[in-house]
Amino acid sequence: MADESVQYPGPLTPVGHVEPVPRRIRGTIGGRLAFDTRRALYVWEWPPYPQFSIPASDLVDGVLTDDHQVRTLGAWTARRHTLQVGSEVREGAAWIWDDDAPAPLRGTIRFEWEALDFWFEEDEPVFVHPRSPYSRVDALRSTSSVRVELDGVVLAEAPNCVKLFETGLPTRYYLDRTRVDWARLRPSDTVTRCPYKGTTTGYWSFDGDLAVHEDIAWAYDFPTIQVNRIAGLVAFYNEHVDLHVDGTPLPRPSRTGP
Repeated sequence: MADESVQYPGPLTPVGHVEPVPRRIRGTIGGRLAFDTRRALYVWEWPPYPQFSIPASDLVDGVLTDDHQVRTLGAWTARRHTLQVGSEVREGAAWIWDDDAPAPLRGTIRFEWEALDFWFEEDEPVFVHPRSPYSRVDALRSTSSVRVELDGVVLAEAPNCVKLFETGLPTRYYLDRTRVDWARLRPSDTVTRCPYKGTTTGYWSFDGDLAVHEDIAWAYDFPTIQVNRIAGLVAFYNEHVDLHVDGTPLPRPSRTGP
């Protein structure tokens, strides 16, 4: 039975699921290609999103050295390797699957995302992790009214919004900036990236009489084209504020990310 306190669908892809990637995938270090493949695999080490696994034969300038360490990644074990591309050395950057992995994964390499300087799907950069082929991200205009409160203080109130629906996350409510009480908020230096929405251009905190609440709101001024309706709008963490939508208070979900 579904948990009635959760107001959004969760991820359904099981750990250990493997699928082909229909996109060209490239990774670079120091301006040089570590790998270039049209034969990558998605592998799910946990349900929300996959990792890429790259055929070893599609390494370009990358050279691997066995670190003689074994770890379980999701459903199977893999051996850790250090990656060298030209003069750049990234320790523990790569994992080669052991014999307990299914046949399609043998001979492929799972790279640590942060070990590469840039990842590309076709000719577009992708950040944080691969985009799941089973996830949807939809930004829809809505006449739902939204009021945002915290510690009894109204931080924003709007007669309409853009609702952002992202698989596995609570609905986010993006509001016009003119509907936010900026006198109550303090800008933050925080920046986050999302493979579906892009890079944030602002975060804001609230110094209340009862407590300091860091990074409770954010904006994407230049989001990806798929969610361009949220450009310049502001969203608040459902997890950290009291949201009222069409006059109905929403329960606070557990924290899951912007």
